[in-house]
Amino acid sequence: MSAQASGGFANEPTLELRRREVREELLAGLDALERTLPISVPMLIGAEETLGDALPSTDPGEPGRVVALAPLAREDDVDRALDVAGRAARAWASTPALERAAALERAAEWMRARRHELAALCVRECAKPWAEADADVAEAIDFLRYYAERAVALDRGAEIEQAPGERNALRYAARGVCAVIAPWNFPLAIPCGMTSAALATGNAVVLKPAEQSPACGAAVVHALRAGGVPAEAVGLLPGDGAVGAMLVRDPRVHTIAFTGSAAAGLQIVAAAAEPREGQTHVKRVIAEMGGKNCVIVDADADLDEVVPAVVRSAFAYSGQKCSAAARIIAHEAIAETLLERLAGAVQTLQVGSADSFATDVGPLIEQEAQVRVRRYADAAAAQGRVLGAPAQPPPASGWYCPPLLATGLPLDSPVLREEIFGPLLAVEAAASIDEALERIEALPFALTGGLFSRNPRTVERVVARTPVGNLYVNRHITGAMVGRQPFGGNRLSGTGMQAGGPDYLLQFVEPRVVSENTLRHGVPVN
Repeated sequence: MSAQASGGFANEPTLELRRREVREELLAGLDALERTLPISVPMLIGAEETLGDALPSTDPGEPGRVVALAPLAREDDVDRALDVAGRAARAWASTPALERAAALERAAEWMRARRHELAALCVRECAKPWAEADADVAEAIDFLRYYAERAVALDRGAEIEQAPGERNALRYAARGVCAVIAPWNFPLAIPCGMTSAALATGNAVVLKPAEQSPACGAAVVHALRAGGVPAEAVGLLPGDGAVGAMLVRDPRVHTIAFTGSAAAGLQIVAAAAEPREGQTHVKRVIAEMGGKNCVIVDADADLDEVVPAVVRSAFAYSGQKCSAAARIIAHEAIAETLLERLAGAVQTLQVGSADSFATDVGPLIEQEAQVRVRRYADAAAAQGRVLGAPAQPPPASGWYCPPLLATGLPLDSPVLREEIFGPLLAVEAAASIDEALERIEALPFALTGGLFSRNPRTVERVVARTPVGNLYVNRHITGAMVGRQPFGGNRLSGTGMQAGGPDYLLQFVEPRVVSENTLRHGVPVN
């Protein structure tokens, strides 16, 4: 019997896209979705639904196609949403943990029943190729089920020392209202994970989805409400950065869960640290802020294993993952051979629309991203060499950039130090593993990293010195699985408590200890 069948957590299986019937089901989901476009995304504050068209989302592969229309939340909307959430927080926190968990489990079932349509929404609104889109839905389901299970365990409290004549208990209580500020690159999984973690532990939530993916954000809230989370306990505020800034500054917010750029994350940390009038608590910020992820390839590595893993790590979803490989630091003995093989592999990648099952690299999320990646590619060409572009040019319509390799760059090049968030991979040589580690240690980011080596002592040395939150050895460095590879970064990559892991929920609660003298002296008389 599987763990899931017996009541324990097990990762949601992804779909087998090589099966024709699976592809047909996904295309039927896309067809059903397209008949509803553009989707009217409501602002959800308690039972109140407000429609509008000030915030459109468009298909990155066909920018003329409007996927969704959403209202743009204003200051009075933020005020009302926080008032409603504040009133709901106490009742939701007092709901038994088993009931809260059951609501999340039902939300997971709601998503599972609609996984083809939800994957299609990721394809259209965020240009995620089918495999990535389906994995996004599966991860959202995983977060719901994993946090439901962990919250029930957390509610039992922690074991602490006891002594004769006293009873000591350590319990965890919800903090209050959580503002969730979500990204577009995992438009279902990440907002679902942050929101469900807060709800599982008894907090009320106001979710601000990314401007580029309001329909995906709405799907998360619809799933949670369909599962039984009270409407007052989870709201949706579509909006731009100004909405997020208002949530961060408001004294009624106790916890801020954010995923995005380091620049935005550091602004949130700074703003949250300043207490406002009427605030009686220290705000807690849970931040995952991206990285400049390096893969070390030792001289003894199996290049037949390295090449497909690196290509997958660097170019899946067009490099638009905070975990994506950005730098390959190869031992000088094999660097040229590896570069040649990587260039050949990249040239075979298919650049095209996300709705094609043949696509390897789709469009970037928006024109601003396209301009940014092209700027870094031009800098790489000026400072070194750029190679590996596929022979077939990308489609003319849409925000496409071809996958590229950059090499021969000086160590102070911005291409080697700054997060690009696109399909541009730097390849460099190093004289030794220690030299490679020194370059990694000099970076301000520490999210993911990789190592290919057959030497156990080399593995031990790299594990001991690498500061990243997630190190992958002899495999690709993306695709962390809930419960198996808790995910989160250190340094400027985040606050370090890994999502999808046993410690994550502790950020949404406050500890409370009760010590009782059990040496009774008589019985009180009424």
